[in-house]
Amino acid sequence: MSRKELTTIGPAPYAAWRATSLGAITEAIEQRLILDMIGGVEGARVLDAGCGDGVLVCLMTARGAEATGVDPDPAMLAAARSRAAKAGVDAAFLVGRVERLPFPDASFDVVFSVIVLCFTPEAASAVHELARVLRPGGRLVLGELGRWSLWAALRRVRGWLGAETWKAARFRSASELGSLAEQAGLSVIAIRGAVYYPPVSAFARALAPIDARLGRLTTFGAAFIALGAVSVDQPWKQ
Repeated sequence: MSRKELTTIGPAPYAAWRATSLGAITEAIEQRLILDMIGGVEGARVLDAGCGDGVLVCLMTARGAEATGVDPDPAMLAAARSRAAKAGVDAAFLVGRVERLPFPDASFDVVFSVIVLCFTPEAASAVHELARVLRPGGRLVLGELGRWSLWAALRRVRGWLGAETWKAARFRSASELGSLAEQAGLSVIAIRGAVYYPPVSAFARALAPIDARLGRLTTFGAAFIALGAVSVDQPWKQ
């Protein structure tokens, strides 16, 4: 399930994906990696660019951050606001696109974007925009669909067979993600993979316990890749 699909058709398919065994396992693995990359956020100003229905924004707020989510789809933002209200957290949600963020320079201590760039035609410009709103010394985390994985291969086939979402998608390798960050003037500190099993529930259940170990060894075969960077050369704190 991709963020682009959800943006196109609303939050219901996203919830349906999480309700499946494969979806629940996969989302938990991806979410854990992103949270590990982000690190501590107590008192930090945090932006989720392409927030979908607000799961990560609510988690950031619950962890003590001043969190904001931006998404181009009003239906997704309505779902995000409902989630925040039910969780009893105070988060801000705004309509906006990653290519044109509605914030001044250096507005955030932490900026992250998950499964967004693969559906953004001008990805390099988008990463520059993410870097623009990041304060000096701030942290950027990108989570993207990996290029060299069975999941990507199957999605490419779906695109060739007419699925509009996957026709438009661009899957990237770890080195390609790193290049995007470096072109935006960021210093790449960490790149890790996740989701090494095929899109089958039985394999997900069997291989999930060793997924994080694989992610520290290689990004080849990973359906999901996370990159951590800082806006100046300083130690990465997790």
